[in-house]
Amino acid sequence: MRRKGRPFTKDDVQVVEAPMLKRAVSASALGNCMEWFDFGVYSYLAATIGKVFYPGASDAAQLLASFATFAAAFVVRPLGGLFFGPLGDKLGRQKVLAATMILMAFGTFLIGFIPSYATIGIAAPILLLVARMLQGFSTGGEYGGATTFIAEFSPDRRRGFLGSWLDFGTFVGYALGSLLVTVLNLALTDDQMLSWGWRIPFLIAGPLGLIGLYMRLKLEESPAFQQQLDEHDQKLAERETNRHEFRTILRRHWQPLLICIGLVLLYNVTNYMVTGYLPTYQTEVLGRGGTTSDILVLVGMVWVVVLITFIGRLSDRVGRRPVYRWAAVGQIVLAVPAFLLIRADGWLLPALGVLILATLLAGFAAPSAATLPALFPTSVRYAAMGIGFNFSVAAFGGTTPLITEGLVSATGNDLVPGAYLIVSGLIGLLAVRFMPESAGVPLHGSQPMVSTEQEAKDLISTSQQLQTLSRK
Repeated sequence: MRRKGRPFTKDDVQVVEAPMLKRAVSASALGNCMEWFDFGVYSYLAATIGKVFYPGASDAAQLLASFATFAAAFVVRPLGGLFFGPLGDKLGRQKVLAATMILMAFGTFLIGFIPSYATIGIAAPILLLVARMLQGFSTGGEYGGATTFIAEFSPDRRRGFLGSWLDFGTFVGYALGSLLVTVLNLALTDDQMLSWGWRIPFLIAGPLGLIGLYMRLKLEESPAFQQQLDEHDQKLAERETNRHEFRTILRRHWQPLLICIGLVLLYNVTNYMVTGYLPTYQTEVLGRGGTTSDILVLVGMVWVVVLITFIGRLSDRVGRRPVYRWAAVGQIVLAVPAFLLIRADGWLLPALGVLILATLLAGFAAPSAATLPALFPTSVRYAAMGIGFNFSVAAFGGTTPLITEGLVSATGNDLVPGAYLIVSGLIGLLAVRFMPESAGVPLHGSQPMVSTEQEAKDLISTSQQLQTLSRK
């Protein structure tokens, strides 16, 4: 209203069609589901992959090498963000998301065909590294594009709830991947797993990728990208897309970029600690049985799936900042006690520790897809998300298993993971301090988005009343 200098009219308010919104959320969530299916598989198979591709090393070295290969994919994620982000802002979100789906499926499928070290020697870990880097490159355009797409399709009052379905897909994918590996470990012998069993989950990625590609090709472009901007915004968009976009984002949007990096660090250090490191931490550091460890983490992932959409809806009602703030404070206070519980004997106390971490993780994951895209204007949203999200994940998230394992090995202190989470909680709390509240308001550069014609009429009526009051 301030920008237009008048109350809203019917042309100013976008009513989102329910079937189109459902397809957008489903297709975006499926991409994340597939990405994290692979991630869950790799996390649970880290020790096995180390033996297949680095057989001459010690157990500790195999594990570190496996995690180093895992982390290498995150090194190229910012490059993927830099490549796909500007394309998404210029060509459209839907086309780029279809392309990232193809690359991601191909990279995962390829891992299932790589011969072992015993067959082709040093070429085996090199091919594994190449496949992981291809995955990382495609993923660099995936999450930023998917969050942007869902945020631009979602009605303003429901963006937190609808955005939480993206990360719902994330944890469903991880749970399915980890469940499949758990079943294979129970059904096959160790020799069978080392010989061929570990390949099965990666080969499943091919059909999943085709399903996801089909769904994404059926999508229409997001309303925010389609809508006609007024003359001022159109000139701004042309100027920002024609110049070197990376330099433009750093110069004009450095503050929201830093906030994005801090929030992503908060979310992803916890995320990769629980999903990437915790299975190995229990088996290799605590000496717990593999099946017990797998089931404990799987229970945590199911708990995240149960909680996440409820917390997303809560963020629409109370705001994104309170949800982030209380989750960050909870992590600072509860991280070390959670790991004390996890290293206890039996299964009840360890399960409680995993559930505490899973609850905190749900608190970070649920509002993220609604919060991060709202930090940037439409003209640079995809690219800025690609830069901020992927830089933070590459530097702090994906390296969490590797760094934590290295610190535990160096210090002999199995509570180091809890201390690492405390540090991330403090940094995240600082980012929350400076982040703007975005619940219930339009995205920067977008029309107000509503679910029904009646909601549009109510919004227009309210704007007229506000205009009348401001003149008195």
